[in-house]
Amino acid sequence: MSLPNLFVSPLRCVFAALAVTVALAAHAQTGDTDFIAARDAFQTGDAARLDRVAPRLKGHLLEVYVAYWQLRLGLDDAGPERVRAFLTRADGMPLADRLRSEWLKSLGKRAQWDLFAEEYPKRVGDDVEMTCYALQWKRSKDGDSTLHDARAFWFSGQEQPDACQPLFAAMLARGSLTSADVWARVRLAHEAGNFRLAVRLIGELPAAERPDPRDLQRVDRGAAAALAKGDFRFASRAGRELALYALDRVARNDPAAAHEAWLRVRSQMPEPDRVYGNLIVAFNAGRSLSPFANQWYREADGAAQNELQRAWRVRAARRALAWKDVASAIEAMPEAQAQEPAWRYWKARALAHEGRDNDATRLYGSLATEHHFYGFLAAEAIGAAVMPVSEPIEVDSAAIAAFGERDAVKRVLALSAFDLRPEAIREWAYVVRGLDDDGLLLAAEYARRVGLYDRSINTAERTQRRHDFSLRYPTPFRESIAEAARDNGIDPALAFGLVRQESRFVAGIVSSAGATGLMQLMPATARWVAQQTGRVDYRALSLDEPELNAQLGTYYLRHVLDRLDGMPVLATAAYNAGPGRAQAWRAATELEGAIFAETIPFNETRDYVKKVLANAMFYQAQLGLPYVSLKQRLGVVEPRGMAAAASLPAPDRSEPR
Repeated sequence: MSLPNLFVSPLRCVFAALAVTVALAAHAQTGDTDFIAARDAFQTGDAARLDRVAPRLKGHLLEVYVAYWQLRLGLDDAGPERVRAFLTRADGMPLADRLRSEWLKSLGKRAQWDLFAEEYPKRVGDDVEMTCYALQWKRSKDGDSTLHDARAFWFSGQEQPDACQPLFAAMLARGSLTSADVWARVRLAHEAGNFRLAVRLIGELPAAERPDPRDLQRVDRGAAAALAKGDFRFASRAGRELALYALDRVARNDPAAAHEAWLRVRSQMPEPDRVYGNLIVAFNAGRSLSPFANQWYREADGAAQNELQRAWRVRAARRALAWKDVASAIEAMPEAQAQEPAWRYWKARALAHEGRDNDATRLYGSLATEHHFYGFLAAEAIGAAVMPVSEPIEVDSAAIAAFGERDAVKRVLALSAFDLRPEAIREWAYVVRGLDDDGLLLAAEYARRVGLYDRSINTAERTQRRHDFSLRYPTPFRESIAEAARDNGIDPALAFGLVRQESRFVAGIVSSAGATGLMQLMPATARWVAQQTGRVDYRALSLDEPELNAQLGTYYLRHVLDRLDGMPVLATAAYNAGPGRAQAWRAATELEGAIFAETIPFNETRDYVKKVLANAMFYQAQLGLPYVSLKQRLGVVEPRGMAAAASLPAPDRSEPR
């Protein structure tokens, strides 16, 4: 049966390969149009319309989703018999675990503890909200002795779910959360940039221990002016904490001004508060790429640091080429953090600078077998082979066919076609859970054949001992991407590496920010490129068309490469975060490309750049291209004065994500 017209648009947004169309057409059913209507009714919260459509979907492959949607829209009023009947029907499916979790939270919200107690042991996994409801239930039967278990959730710089608030209120009322605990969380909140939460928490303090409301308002209206004036009541904890709160607010935007003002007042602080204030300034200076960050971190010696502050301690030292500080900062990390690939690599570099070559080589050797950015750099450092060897499975057509006949796999295909991508991803996760390496590679090969490239890559990456890098680094739309790369003078390995990171080759995917297609083009960027390339009728362009998307995306990549010294590390950062930002992240002196990449202030962009460039290393082998080392790709980033941000007229591709 052919797919109805309403099916075409979402299908196009998920698959481009003909194989997908064939696979989906084989499973298309009478009622697909009704399913679309049911999906739309659920997404708009129209329960009445959903109830009218649902009877027409009896026997449909995705009928269980319609039943779930009906329950979900009226979950607070649904009787336990109806909910349990659905859980039995959907047993072994992600929908069952999802509904059970949502029902437990609904029961907790309504304090229906008997039903909660019966269902809670059957749950799969907990989150903070669920755990807080469970603690409320235990408190209802065991009393306040259970409150201690909620303490860990208090110490967070993020707002916690409503389910936790009654527990916090009880702890504050009983005194099991002290004023010191409140101030500790105030610090966590302003360190995380959650200033409204910090102010709300200050309101939880006893009246006699709070800052004067007028002083707090003065800081909130103008933290820089308040800090520069230095008029705080340093004799009281409230006054000192208010000064530190103001310091953090200023340092976030202007660490140099914060440091200058802090120098004038910090002598009035006791030692623990003084080193904590020094840490606030140093951490924000590090993230701002201040050349003084390493020096200011030295002033924070002795301050307790969280994971993020310790990471920026190392980055600040590396940016300053202070290799002894790099080594000592990594040595000071907890073992779990110090074993992360980045810190093992940079520790090896620091050891090499100290002349401890044997120790450095051992660290490099342990990294060189790992398949990531720092694995390549470590292998190059010791002259080892850097291209991992694939061990593909022997393709069994009968096994592939049998895999595709599983109901769960059919649901993945149908959900993908109906543009229900999160649901398809959850279904696929249940399909592949518990599989050994051979099973994972079979599933990945099936996904590749039907055009589920993102699921294929994700599944192939999960293998532990047997790997197939042709599945991890596939080349769909090979001609379109390669031709666009050639037309715009882009290294094809870099183009494929960028597409893999941007979209996992899902041709019509649209991000929450509106970026579309293989190369995730923002509308403003696509419009600008269209104008530059003489495509006058921009509105007629379909950015989910692989060939067009690749042409526009590689043109933009060429544009930023030309204006950023032809350096992939800068251009890749610019593609993700905008050319103005990439330009601003240069140092005042020459900077090794690997150091530049590791000290990018945006977490997403830093991870993105490293992954795209590592992807390019795999793709140069996949495409049979001449070998170019990762160190060569990274190069040396010239000082920021070598090129002006004003020379970059194209719009920023995206805001920080």
